[in-house]
Amino acid sequence: MQKLRLVNPTVVSLAGLAIVLFIFTTPYCHSFFDTYGIVSTPSSGSGRPIAAKNSTRAVARVPKGCDIFRGEWVPDDGGAVPYYTNRSCPFIQEHQNCMKYGRPDLGFLRWRWRWRPSGCELPRFDAAGFLDAVRGRSMAFVGDSLARNHMQSLMCLLSKVEYPKDVSPTQNQEFRTLHYASHNFTVSVFWSPFLVKANVSDSDNGGGRLWNLYLDEPDDAWLPLVAGYDYVVISAATWFTRPSLFYESGRLVACYYCLVPGVPQLTLRYSLRVAHRTALRAVASLPGFNGTAIVRTVSPMSHFEGGEWDKGGDCRRTRPYEARVAGLDLDFYTAQVEEFEAAEKAARERGVRMVLMDTTAAMVLRPDGHPSRYGHWAHENVTLYNDCVHWCLPGPIDVWNEMLLQMLLP
Repeated sequence: MQKLRLVNPTVVSLAGLAIVLFIFTTPYCHSFFDTYGIVSTPSSGSGRPIAAKNSTRAVARVPKGCDIFRGEWVPDDGGAVPYYTNRSCPFIQEHQNCMKYGRPDLGFLRWRWRWRPSGCELPRFDAAGFLDAVRGRSMAFVGDSLARNHMQSLMCLLSKVEYPKDVSPTQNQEFRTLHYASHNFTVSVFWSPFLVKANVSDSDNGGGRLWNLYLDEPDDAWLPLVAGYDYVVISAATWFTRPSLFYESGRLVACYYCLVPGVPQLTLRYSLRVAHRTALRAVASLPGFNGTAIVRTVSPMSHFEGGEWDKGGDCRRTRPYEARVAGLDLDFYTAQVEEFEAAEKAARERGVRMVLMDTTAAMVLRPDGHPSRYGHWAHENVTLYNDCVHWCLPGPIDVWNEMLLQMLLP
């Protein structure tokens, strides 16, 4: 299998992908923590992060100079056992619980295929080593349902060592905080699908309500709350496919597919770029933030085949394939990288560390890793479209945390 290459954009129609995202990201009545009543050894004190302690565990790491984000998926012939299953990890969101809902093939599972960077080997995830590396620290995941997908993968990987206690200060299921008492490690998720201030508009485009995006205003639902965190993992992309009105300096300046007379039409590429510019520069200059901002690039939205998402499109492949980042995936990726580079320079001047978690190249090769129709029972009387956006747990997304661990090591 050849390494992935970035190419010039091609035309890709997502035609309403936003609706399928809404279906699979709507909050549930009970969180996965409440559902399973997960608790761990009671924590002492306030649960706030303390100064990091020196780790005594030797964690395998890649050699200096190895690019862990460029490589290929290769069969894991070593007979490695799975990190976890849907029976051993209670943190899997129902729509990503592919094993529970009867997916017949098992080739997509993380241990059947492993990511091999060009020029080195990526060590398997070391749960105890990860917890040692983040002892006394805190980590926030900010973004949409894929940020939650990422965090749930991490929690499943860590469940081999410890279950956390839910210490969330709110009942809002989109804002959760967990504490790993034995390592004094706090992990949180903040729902902010656009990263900037946004709300549902009173206007519609004939097919549904529009979103108001205030592109130059950071989202207060997360920004001031992450100042005390050691690591902030930032990601967003999929919600920008929704028809939206664009505001800057409090004034309506343009829109994407709003069909409002007199309002200039711009593309969703514009809104994603400006929102990332606003959010990343706000983190770089956030008072009190002295941690590391980790910017994760777009997770592919182009894995629907045989039709669009609402016209029979599906992701039925059972193994990795050769592919190129193209179309909207490439446009989003390019904008994110360019805005990261500009924000990183400003952050460095202020003494804040900002790094890029460039997962797009690896994940575009894994159309076999999505739930497809296996996010519910086949006999259920529900209207759900094939999910080719989120990732099965366990599944290829677990490699994000193998990469994350390497990024955390000194």
